[in-house]
Amino acid sequence: MPVKLWIVEDDPDICEILSYNLEQEGYEVEIFHNGQKAMDSLLKSPPDLILLDLMLPGLNGLEFTRVIRKDENTKNLPIIMITARSEEIDVLHGLELGADDYITKPFRPKEVIARVKALLRRYLRDEDKVYELGGLKVNFSKHEVIAEGKFLDLTPKEFLLLKALIDAKGRVLSRDKLLDKVWGFDYYGDPRTVDVHVRRLRKKLDKWATYVETVKGFGYRIKVEK
Repeated sequence: MPVKLWIVEDDPDICEILSYNLEQEGYEVEIFHNGQKAMDSLLKSPPDLILLDLMLPGLNGLEFTRVIRKDENTKNLPIIMITARSEEIDVLHGLELGADDYITKPFRPKEVIARVKALLRRYLRDEDKVYELGGLKVNFSKHEVIAEGKFLDLTPKEFLLLKALIDAKGRVLSRDKLLDKVWGFDYYGDPRTVDVHVRRLRKKLDKWATYVETVKGFGYRIKVEK
């Protein structure tokens, strides 16, 4: 069964460019020009990934993301935001709400394809491994984090960020290294993206937040218990 992608974008030219190139890669693509209409369809049959414009009629990209992350059935759905360079504040807000990545207009179709592949590869990868840290259990194969019997509501990027730090076994990972590991080698975004996701991750980890340590001037690491 082909991977199903949605393009939620009101510019028909951008939709045409994206859909053509993604279909050439074997993806099944569906297009929506209205945020509310996409949301109505999402509740019936969600895709595997959404390319989401920020400025949409009906329901804008930020509102769309907020609703998705609150719904149990779509909370982990990968989202790549499409934005103009002048909307940097909105991009950071989108990342705070749970978007996994973003691309800026104008963009290269090959870059979009690389981002889509990287996100899907990390989201769908199956690794049969469970990590335990101070009462926190991270199941890599099920993409689950359990704290004292309670499931933590992490987005795919937050989960992959935690996994990258755990895999490093206490070694410091720079922001650039984390961008490569979590977002992919072809990612050209701002390193501050890492800081935004670390902040969100710590908030959700609650009392386990101290295990994600900042090494000033270098990056981040997971605290290893001795």
